[in-house]
Amino acid sequence: MSPVLVTGAAGFLGMHVARRLLDAGHAVVGIDEVNAYYDPSLKEARVARLLAHPGFQFERMDVADAGAVSALFARHRFERVVHLAAQAGVRHSLKDPFAYDRSNLAGMTSMLEACRHAGVAHLVYASSSSVYGGNTKVPFNEDDRVDTPVSFYAATKRANELMAHTYAHLYGLPATGLRFFTVYGPWGRPDMAYWMFTDAILSGRPIDVFGDGLLSRDFTYCDDVVTAIERLAWMPPAAAVGAVAAAPHRILNVGNSAPHTVNELIGTLESLIGRQAVRVSKPMPPGDVACTFADSARLAALTGFRPTTALRDGLAAFVGWFRDYHGR
Repeated sequence: MSPVLVTGAAGFLGMHVARRLLDAGHAVVGIDEVNAYYDPSLKEARVARLLAHPGFQFERMDVADAGAVSALFARHRFERVVHLAAQAGVRHSLKDPFAYDRSNLAGMTSMLEACRHAGVAHLVYASSSSVYGGNTKVPFNEDDRVDTPVSFYAATKRANELMAHTYAHLYGLPATGLRFFTVYGPWGRPDMAYWMFTDAILSGRPIDVFGDGLLSRDFTYCDDVVTAIERLAWMPPAAAVGAVAAAPHRILNVGNSAPHTVNELIGTLESLIGRQAVRVSKPMPPGDVACTFADSARLAALTGFRPTTALRDGLAAFVGWFRDYHGR
């Protein structure tokens, strides 16, 4: 049985996906460049956790290095690829767009080319709820227009969807794009609000609260996202017979379908930690949106599964892990 390739394996979601596949008995090859967007020691700790499993192989590699990626595919007979490597962060894309150009655009091109030449049976790749931009109709449905992104990060993720569709159309590469909605949980990312708020509350530092805390997000627990990926990896899309541009490509929302405001997020963390946050009000920054809200009916119809973990339960798991990891 050929190994599954997981890109971004040192990342938050990549580590969880690789671990689930390993526990299910699959061999996994993980790649990651382990950059310094946030503390590399956290990424190294994730990789160490995976390397404890005998079915895991890890290679330090930039997905935008087409030559290295091509050589990797030549060494392994990948049938399934879970492409999660990307430069994350809406606000950081305002500061360093070239990082997104390389990781998200050149990296996706490199992966698509390798997959089509290798005859990969299914490419599952990460998109984002950010593609919905300033849409005000909720919940967000996969058929909604997504041609008005409000950040460069969102633009690169929408570009990924169009690129994958093109390769599916031209070369018959089966691909599934997943629009993730604010994924959180243990081993998460330090640039995410729930991590920063937890750290600040435990340390007694003030937290910046944008838009009076009324911005709402469809927080989706990491284990639910991993379950969706695991099920879909073995369910490649087929081209619709007789349809216009009948490419074997689909896009699915992966969200909890239960938005919570930032104020609710902070209040839940205060309750779990047992301390009050010191709040500093800030205006809504460029690139942010007022609300995200997933319609996950299409995912449920296809897989029989939809994310359901309650925010308090997911945050309790995160806070417990955070305190244990940092000894606090």
